[in-house]
Amino acid sequence: MNTIGKIKAITFDTGGTILDWHTGFLNAFKKVGKKYEYDKDWASLTNKLRKCSLIKVTNLGEVDPPAFNIDGAHLACLEKIILDEDLGKFTEEDKEFITKTVPYSFKCWDDFPTTLPKIRENFIVCSFTVLSYRMVIETSRKNGLSWDAIFSCEGIQKYKLLPDSYKTVSKYLQLDPSEIMMVACHPLDLNAAEKVGFNTALVRRNKEWGGEDPHKVAEIKNDRYTIDVDSFPDLLKKLEYFI
Repeated sequence: MNTIGKIKAITFDTGGTILDWHTGFLNAFKKVGKKYEYDKDWASLTNKLRKCSLIKVTNLGEVDPPAFNIDGAHLACLEKIILDEDLGKFTEEDKEFITKTVPYSFKCWDDFPTTLPKIRENFIVCSFTVLSYRMVIETSRKNGLSWDAIFSCEGIQKYKLLPDSYKTVSKYLQLDPSEIMMVACHPLDLNAAEKVGFNTALVRRNKEWGGEDPHKVAEIKNDRYTIDVDSFPDLLKKLEYFI
């Protein structure tokens, strides 16, 4: 665990930490499935889509330049689910709806939009994400979020959890990693950031995967990271000590 010095910038993981992807994808699956009278465990398939897409983009660009972004990963994983689950009635328009229209309209967790401007009063605030630029732009506009910068791994061409993705953000901000705090609900993201020298803040999102917790975040000791809180207002209070 790094010790906080002078924190100048806060970088936020965005998919899952900021956006409620599970509800968005789940409702999309239910809507399309109902149209064709499919009876499936849509919550399970929602998590399957998410896990598959994250696996596809994790460490992408380590050897060769990325050939796709998160949107392409969502589509490839959806097509596999359609094949595996005999969802042959899904059309190209349905695929577009699930992988583009809906993700670009994901809602934020309720405690974030009002907290971000307060954090921004004292820190540079940045989205640092595996999501595509377009997805972050559209969801930010829809949720009324104002960032000082958006760092998408799509542009960096090195995806988390590669050290170069974090080092590149530090370089662009012209800050030492020790002057940056990575905020995420995902331990893997925080662990990778910590190895590069970032400070870390775990903001727990207990409903990120619906009723499932594949990362077993609840089992993490509350002194594992620089800050460990259950909400963004709690994060704001903790940050007040380091202004």
